[in-house]
Amino acid sequence: MIRRDFIKKTGLGAAGIGLSGLVMPSVFANGAPNKKIVVAVVGVNNRGHQLSRYFTEMPDCEVGYICDVDERALAKTVDSISKIQDRKPKAEKDFRKALEDKGIDAVVLAMTDFWNVPAGIIACSMGKHVYIEKPLGHNPNEGELMVRAARKYNRIVQMGCQRRSGTGLIQMVADIRSGIIGNVYMAKTWYANARGELHFKENAPIPSWLDYELWQGPVPRRPYKEGLVHYNWHWTWHYGTGEAPANAVHEIDVARWGLGVEFPIRVSSMGGRYTYKDDWETPDTQMITMEFPDNKLIVWEGRSHNKFLVNGADRGSIFYGDNGSIINPGGNSYTVYDKMNNIIKEYDDMTDSKDTTNTASAGVNLDKVHVANFLDCLRNGGSPTCECEIGHRSTVLTHLGNIALRTQQELKIDPKNGHILNNKEAQKLWGREYEKGWEPKI
Repeated sequence: MIRRDFIKKTGLGAAGIGLSGLVMPSVFANGAPNKKIVVAVVGVNNRGHQLSRYFTEMPDCEVGYICDVDERALAKTVDSISKIQDRKPKAEKDFRKALEDKGIDAVVLAMTDFWNVPAGIIACSMGKHVYIEKPLGHNPNEGELMVRAARKYNRIVQMGCQRRSGTGLIQMVADIRSGIIGNVYMAKTWYANARGELHFKENAPIPSWLDYELWQGPVPRRPYKEGLVHYNWHWTWHYGTGEAPANAVHEIDVARWGLGVEFPIRVSSMGGRYTYKDDWETPDTQMITMEFPDNKLIVWEGRSHNKFLVNGADRGSIFYGDNGSIINPGGNSYTVYDKMNNIIKEYDDMTDSKDTTNTASAGVNLDKVHVANFLDCLRNGGSPTCECEIGHRSTVLTHLGNIALRTQQELKIDPKNGHILNNKEAQKLWGREYEKGWEPKI
């Protein structure tokens, strides 16, 4: 929803809040390096709750607003943050009202796949910097829109692929560049989980604690189903994007980074709903293959209902070179092997989280350094480690994998921009329809 329509319809100007959101934020590169940064955190049922704590724990950073359409999550997170910072954050159901506060410097978005980018565009247009969770959009077009918004409004936008800030992985990529395993031509990535069956209850009443209209926001309206909110929307094409953009994007980003590739030349994918007969729409089993210029290849294997470990890890990346291999088991550590499978280097990061029960953040320490990187860029300038264009280029690979799967076709891709070539059926899935009046605009 464009900003002027929102102000008109909500009467914010008459309420005295006015147009203060258009004032540029008080934190600028090299402008006030010692000033406290104040953020609004949006979407706090799970991931956002964790992020709100991480931002609060950072030096000279304060959570000014907690925003959520779920009254329970809102109250819980406000109470949690009040215990670890001096000032109690304000509770606001509609994040757009919070962004009218000129004292807010940045917004942290941990919303649904279909809300993150529209919300990020609104935030940029209102002068806020943005920390946005992956995936960068419900479709490839939204990723491009987010990049355009960041450029137009000159805002810092960091996507939550936190491995980009890991010192271990930075060193791993440096080792790859040094030629430690020769010419690196392929990366295998994977993600495995043991999710249960999914059954929605049709014609269920909307819970009193949920603003379902605002939860849907930019997507065309559909009746409420019990079990959809908060997490299981991931497995429906209307609201979610499935396992690949939700999880594969982390490892595919590492693979793209390590191989030094941008957009592919062709993408294929096979898979489907192979296990339960239920209401899950997106694939529970999927293979995506991406070929890049100069004979580079990335493969992703996703299993939602079989958590058999690959090389001892439920997620990770392996790089294959003509003189050896490197394995990263999902965290900030890695091991280098020569061509005879002898270990020639081990980087064991003792800060890697060993808490596999924390589903909101399996990489707590990487989260914290990623947040610190974002805040440092706000204070001192520079580009964040996963600036939104980097995030888009990795996210679009997962979307292309889904498009190849849904059309059951191998896609030919323009390596200059990632766009699908000569395929009208597949090109229709590059974007989506929006609820009238809620279309993201720049």
